[in-house]
Amino acid sequence: MAPGIRSSGRYSLNAMTTTYRLDDFDFALPPELIAQHPAAQRSASRLLDGRGATPVDRRFGELPSLLDPGDLLVFNDTRVIKARLYGRKASGGAVEALVERVLPGHEVLAHLRASKSPRPGSVLQFADREGADAFEAEVLGRAGPDDSLFHLRFPSDPLALLEAHGHVPLPPYITHADEPDDERRYQTVFAARPGAVAAPTAALHFDEALLAALDARGVARARVTLHVGAGTFQPVRTERIEDHRMHSEWFEVDAACVAAVQAARARGSRVVAVGTTSVRALESAAREAGALQAASGETDIFITPGFTFRVVDRLLTNFHLPRSTLMMLVAAFAGHAHVMALYRHAVEARYRFFSYGDAMLLAKASSA
Repeated sequence: MAPGIRSSGRYSLNAMTTTYRLDDFDFALPPELIAQHPAAQRSASRLLDGRGATPVDRRFGELPSLLDPGDLLVFNDTRVIKARLYGRKASGGAVEALVERVLPGHEVLAHLRASKSPRPGSVLQFADREGADAFEAEVLGRAGPDDSLFHLRFPSDPLALLEAHGHVPLPPYITHADEPDDERRYQTVFAARPGAVAAPTAALHFDEALLAALDARGVARARVTLHVGAGTFQPVRTERIEDHRMHSEWFEVDAACVAAVQAARARGSRVVAVGTTSVRALESAAREAGALQAASGETDIFITPGFTFRVVDRLLTNFHLPRSTLMMLVAAFAGHAHVMALYRHAVEARYRFFSYGDAMLLAKASSA
């Protein structure tokens, strides 16, 4: 796929021997297992080793010993922006914005919450973190799938305005308002390219000491970029999962990453994706040609059971929401029955779930 080409990665379930329904990706989760705050130290989280038939309970700091010298870890280097803004309409009514995408010309696409949707040409007054007036934004119209987004024009560089006045866009299942510690912990230690409105959460467990231990072990590293959108939390509302319309996100896999993957293959080592976002970027870049190549652009790749993985051999991932597209991706990678059994074990063993929760390490199923 050439740079800038849109990759539609839908996979037809008609070729599957088993047809899955939305309920097949459901599980009972006690609310108290949803992590509201991160572990005291990044690498102090638990790690469920799900590579074999029997789950093994470990600590995340053991990861270097679970990888072989020469294995390649692929990280997503996106940076979470302070994408949530609070303010009011000209009428005085409250408005909340979540910036989904920064566009050229000081423009953005955003989700808006208000008692009544603002009309094109109206002005929104956003506040700073203390509640005082900060800047105005003009509503240009509706945009996005089903007109679910609003097209806004900011008075100057959106990234600078968000950094100065925005709030960390914590996921909807985290119930506290963003705090100073969230600015640091809802961000990877290697975040470089601003544009995400949700963190690549599997990578939140890595700190400098763990990265140094991986280097000492001889584990290689590469980076991709995928700007995680709010659509990652979009519920699947169709019983037939193939009817779900996947959200689109911007990604890039550069030549350096392709070379690192090729070198790992040449020495007989494995490619270990850190998080589902790294999987989506790598497999999007391999989708059109059948082999990994440098690529960038929009991807709405929808990975469900039956998908053929061309790049990733191992997956390090957090625990995901029931009935979500991320559950479907993980089940496609490691096998549906195996993943559901691992989730049952994780609940029984009181693992912490979702963005600030624990992680698991998976091997690709032989049929994936």
